[in-house]
Amino acid sequence: MTNSRRAITFSLLIICATLSLAGTDLVLPAVPQLPEIFGTDRATAQLVLAAYVGGGGLGLLLYGRLADHFSRKALLFSSLAGFAAASLACAFSPNITALIALRFVQGVASAAAPVFGPGLIRQLFSDKAAVRAIGFLGSVESLVPALAPIFGVLLLSHFGWQSSFELLGVLTMLAAVLILVLGLPREEEPSDNTLGSYGQLLTDRVFMRYALSQALTLGGLLTFVFGAPTVIVASMGGSLNDFIIMQVINISGFIIVTNLTARIAERFGAENVILTGTVMAALSALALFAYGLMGGTNTLMLPLLFTPMAIGLGLRGPIGFYRGILASGANNARGSALIVFFIFMITTLGTVIAAPIIAAGLAALAFVACAIHLLSVALLLLLPAMPEPTRDAAGVPTL
Repeated sequence: MTNSRRAITFSLLIICATLSLAGTDLVLPAVPQLPEIFGTDRATAQLVLAAYVGGGGLGLLLYGRLADHFSRKALLFSSLAGFAAASLACAFSPNITALIALRFVQGVASAAAPVFGPGLIRQLFSDKAAVRAIGFLGSVESLVPALAPIFGVLLLSHFGWQSSFELLGVLTMLAAVLILVLGLPREEEPSDNTLGSYGQLLTDRVFMRYALSQALTLGGLLTFVFGAPTVIVASMGGSLNDFIIMQVINISGFIIVTNLTARIAERFGAENVILTGTVMAALSALALFAYGLMGGTNTLMLPLLFTPMAIGLGLRGPIGFYRGILASGANNARGSALIVFFIFMITTLGTVIAAPIIAAGLAALAFVACAIHLLSVALLLLLPAMPEPTRDAAGVPTL
């Protein structure tokens, strides 16, 4: 494969991954207006977010299973086409129930890129270049939660709540056409990664330690982010600009720490870094809960109290995910899928639990986030860890 073709295919992967994430973040600014638009309550409006994430979790398992029977190109194209159709249909939803149902379908269709992306990157690049490519993809993905809401606010203010869905539909259909025209690399023959089962991983206490703690830390953060616009606007007397400021600051902190975490772990040890990041995220959630209980309504306090949660995730996230893959051994393909599935499910559950009480304000939302983060800390303390990895001359962890 030529370098230009490799670059084009990788660019398509970035576009697909970005659109999948934008399905939440681009729509997020419109959620506080949905109760007035559809004549419903805030709790029901929050299900518009939970349905998308829940559908994405189901889609992860579905596309992993369908890959045994259909070509990767056909599945990726059909998922993009389905995502585009569901997005456009969302813009014409007659009521909130229809919108929630369509968001679930949209979420299912969004999951193909996360399922097939890592395998495609391994095919496109050498081992060393693949690590850089995955790192670059992760950096782009981390910017979506910061930038997409800004575009969402602009679309909402100038073109209405439907415009975010319409834009997603058009862009995703263009991506589907490009996949159909340009194609994908020839699929690899099945490898040893097909051995094993989800059941084996679910009963592996070491794997579950990393998989669940990773999912709980990220899921707790996303639960707070999903509820933050409603809390800021409805309970704290702020605006969506306050939410955007909070996101820009915490995403910046996340990116900086993520790029430093490998060096920090080399000095202090992987397990110490994982535990420190997890505890930091939990303390941030506790601080937000305490501020809410005190009746705090100053939105400028949110970046100050919330950013340590993002820094904690950035500190433990890359190493925690990597250790989870190591713990899954030859079953690493399913291990990766299961970790992402747990993230989706915990985020969905957290959003659903927070939805009925979100009208109570910051303390209620932060309480749910606290419970999730404290459970993550408890699992790290209770379940067995892998031995600390040794490192070769290049500083690469080995067992």
